[in-house]
Amino acid sequence: MKSDRRKATLFGVLLILSILFGILNSVPAIEKPDYLTKLATIRIEILIAVFFQAAMAITYTIITVLMYPILRQYNESLAISYFGFRIIGSAFLFAGIATLLLLLFLSQSLVLSGQTNSPVFLTIGELLRTGRDLINHVGMILPWSTGGLILYYCFFKMNLVPKWLSIWGIVSSSLTLLSTLMLMLHFIQILTATYLIMNTPTVLFEIFLAFFLIFKGFNPNAVMKNKV
Repeated sequence: MKSDRRKATLFGVLLILSILFGILNSVPAIEKPDYLTKLATIRIEILIAVFFQAAMAITYTIITVLMYPILRQYNESLAISYFGFRIIGSAFLFAGIATLLLLLFLSQSLVLSGQTNSPVFLTIGELLRTGRDLINHVGMILPWSTGGLILYYCFFKMNLVPKWLSIWGIVSSSLTLLSTLMLMLHFIQILTATYLIMNTPTVLFEIFLAFFLIFKGFNPNAVMKNKV
């Protein structure tokens, strides 16, 4: 019982940390027209963002490993699917670090060369920036949200948290998946009102779930039943 309570608390803390790290790894300068010349002047900010993206990737990996044995008590196949999808999502986060460091290197090279209008530098920069967006907003989110659907479905079936909370998780994960598919097919763009609105329920859900698990934990009766 105490072990399950600790896991629930740890899960909640890790969820909050992942949201915090996700905010801290953003680099608004990349979205500006002069980003290639700007990045070289904010090297420390870039390295801080790299650190927090790595921290976020590690946190996501720990969350995945933490929840796998709990889901396995209900259904091993679903647990393995959950684990696979979420590990893939975490791997894309690590890949995103490389694109950010490459953008920094390209910016420094551009500044040193003095060829600020070089079409070669500009083309490579756009490829890296687009690649980073696809990795962080499609490559990572698609498998991570698919794993989330499995996780919250198992929560629902196992009664680990109130049914309405599990349904909220399923619906919000579905909206995030839909917005990611729409982004991938160019129906919407990143940082537009539609994209933000469709992803807001997931953020609010994860914050609420985190505090719920920290203060309430998993349903102890359900934990005991699923262990039998």
